[in-house]
Amino acid sequence: MSESKEHIAFQEKIDNDIKIEPKDWMPDEYRQMLIRQVSQHAHSEIVGMLPEGNWITRAPSLRRKVGLLAKVQDEAGHGLYLYSATESLGIDRIELIQQLHSGQSKYSNIFNYPTLTWADIGAIGWLVDGAAIMNQVSLQRTSYGPYSRAMVRICKEESFHQRQGYEIMTTLSNGTEKQKAMAQDATNRFWWPSLMMFGPSDKESIHSSKSLKWKIKRESNDELRQQFVDRAVPQGELIGMTFPDPDLKWNEDTGHYDFGEIDWEEFKNVINGNGPCNKERIRARIKADADGRWVRDAALAYAKNK
Repeated sequence: MSESKEHIAFQEKIDNDIKIEPKDWMPDEYRQMLIRQVSQHAHSEIVGMLPEGNWITRAPSLRRKVGLLAKVQDEAGHGLYLYSATESLGIDRIELIQQLHSGQSKYSNIFNYPTLTWADIGAIGWLVDGAAIMNQVSLQRTSYGPYSRAMVRICKEESFHQRQGYEIMTTLSNGTEKQKAMAQDATNRFWWPSLMMFGPSDKESIHSSKSLKWKIKRESNDELRQQFVDRAVPQGELIGMTFPDPDLKWNEDTGHYDFGEIDWEEFKNVINGNGPCNKERIRARIKADADGRWVRDAALAYAKNK
């Protein structure tokens, strides 16, 4: 079956790196793929506030409290940018949030792990935000204009979050033996979930080929994962952190680090709602939505009367 003129013109714009804008013609599959990806990204930013917000009142100094509070506030802003970008595709934000609460729409697996110690906040900044940046820098060149433009500011702020986390880990690694052990424990627990953040392997990903063709994504899951490992390992070695992977080693022939097989059963289990904190995270989001309803109703009533 030959492609329509609209499909051919659309692909030519993609191939020539011309951004697709909300009022442009686009295939329905492209629209739906974007709604799925951008809404999941938005949900991840909002749900990602929960494990870190838990530590704002327990941060070890005023400087750390202010830094963490600013970071959590940034994540809220990122979620709002991304919900707005998703709405430009013709879906209402209320529907997107309902999809999150019902489990129809997913968010990043990483936020279903608990933050047990202060070092976990450092590990999230260093490893989790480091993995996010690896993915998001490439998304600044995504083919959909509103998503691409939102990512420019998000990446700038995420780079501060990664530095903040690495600085926490550096401080702990230069501290007492107990502090070093706490930093190493956090690294051990967040290393593999951070590698899972890039999604399934390329051979298992059902969306990758079309996403790359349409330049929604610019690099595959495995390519981004390899870039992250190559960058994170030297950073860890610099501050004396080791990684819980006996297969991790530098490969002179490839110019990259080799690393072990990810536990994909754990990945699928967490994505399907059975991680350590899945139910807790969704309960918190549903409660926040219900508790804030009066504010939304009041704002709408005020706008209507004015």
